Formats: sequence, C-alpha cells, structure tokens
Amino acid sequence: MSGWWDCLEERTRTEVDADVLRDRRFTAVRTVWAALRPLGLGLYEAEKVVHARYEALGDRVARTPPDPLDLPSLAARAAGLPGRPVAVEALWDGDTVHDWFVVLVAVLDGPAGEGHLATALHRRDGPPPAVAAAEAGHALADHLGVPFHFPSPHVPDDGAPRWRTTTKAGAAPPAGSPRPGTAT
Repeated sequence: MSGWWDCLEERTRTEVDADVLRDRRFTAVRTVWAALRPLGLGLYEAEKVVHARYEALGDRVARTPPDPLDLPSLAARAAGLPGRPVAVEALWDGDTVHDWFVVLVAVLDGPAGEGHLATALHRRDGPPPAVAAAEAGHALADHLGVPFHFPSPHVPDDGAPRWRTTTKAGAAPPAGSPRPGTAT
C-alpha cells in the first residue's frame, strides 16, 4: 500500500493523516479514493491505504468510543427519534475495516422510516457483536413494548429479510410463534 501512499500529494497526505488522527475513517477513505481513482485505485484499495495509516499512526489516533449499548442510552436515543418505534431490529453490515458488525435500528411508525440506535463492533474485551446487539435489542424492545427482530443472529447476512417484509408492521405475530421479533 505504501506505493499508493507515495502517489498522493503532500497536501493530501497531510489531510488524510489529520482525518485518521481524528478517527474520521470514511472521510480519509473518500479523500484517498478521490485523489487516486484516476490512477486506477479502487475503493477496497483506498480502505487498505487508510488502514495502513491507522497502523502507522497507532496510539496517536483519538479513537471514537464505541456506541453505548446500555438500556438508558438506547432508550434516550429512541426517545429522540422523529417517530414512534414499532420494532427494534438488529442488522448485519460489514466493511473491509471492521469486518462484520451489527447495527441496531428502531423501525418507526412512518411508512419506511427507521432511526439508527447503535453499532455493535468486535471488541477485544466484550462479547461478539451479535450477542451484544441481541441482548441490547431485546432489552430495548421489552422496555418499549415492541417486537425485536434479528433475522440472522448466528450467521452474518446483510441480505436477510427485514422486519417490515416479514411482519405486517404493527401486527401481532402469529399464534405459536417465538418471542416477538426473534429469528426463527
């Protein structure tokens, strides 16, 4: 990756390092990609260039703390959303930097609205993201009195069916189904 780094102008390298030091990974990737795309650099390679800068700058990076997954924090976030939550959903997502992670969202009463609640990433000192997100999502859903939906709790699948497509929004689950919103 150093070959690509050397292709950047000094001003661009300074800008990328400043973004990395402030833990603005996606802004740094966008800058690298925009500067080197005419030379044939792809997005994946731009992410690797920025990842190498994170490694080079090491402890100097002011890392953004992980999203809180405790009930009071999630409830406060849900209360600040622009609509009434009708379900809490856990969804897999991933990138070349974080690998797979789980995003918690509140499905809102609007036609297709949702609000981001938190992202559960891999942590050295914590449970896997799926476990952390499932525990937090269940707790919030119980607190709000709405279903929790995690369509693929055991295997990363960013294409798993969403709550709105598997359940008529606001309708009670069929008799005999598992706990509301849990994966089957």
